Amino acid sequence: MAHIHEKIDFTVDVFIIYDKKVLLIFHKKHNMWLQIGGHIELNEDSDEALFREVKEECGLDIEIIGEKQPKFEMKGTKFLYAPAFMNIHDINETHKHIGLIYFAKAKSDKFILSEREHNDIRWFSKEDLDRPEFNLNDDVKFYANEALKNNRPTA
Repeated sequence: MAHIHEKIDFTVDVFIIYDKKVLLIFHKKHNMWLQIGGHIELNEDSDEALFREVKEECGLDIEIIGEKQPKFEMKGTKFLYAPAFMNIHDINETHKHIGLIYFAKAKSDKFILSEREHNDIRWFSKEDLDRPEFNLNDDVKFYANEALKNNRPTA
């Protein structure tokens, strides 16, 4: 999706794990290995965006690692998953993204390659993350390693 605002957009990034591995895609536009993710559209909240992006980009069913707080209902309020991390980063000299970074567990390892957006998709072991042939950015390695460390049951 194109940028919504000229200065800052909100995005979701999802580091999906299965059997002690993390899923990454080789993005066509950026020509690099990245996590699943994308822009939060005007008509959706962060939960809707993260589940939509996962379905569009890899077809997996996931469970978010973490929980929604609080555990009661309030009329007119929807509690959302809290991201594991948040950051703001430069896209270019005049535009930034506020990234909401989530960790999730896949219910299976059977992904689908979104050929429109990606050249490749694969599960990375902890050891794969440091292999020079993949040339992963430090931030992708950091979040992928954190996702692998936080592989605990959902609440």
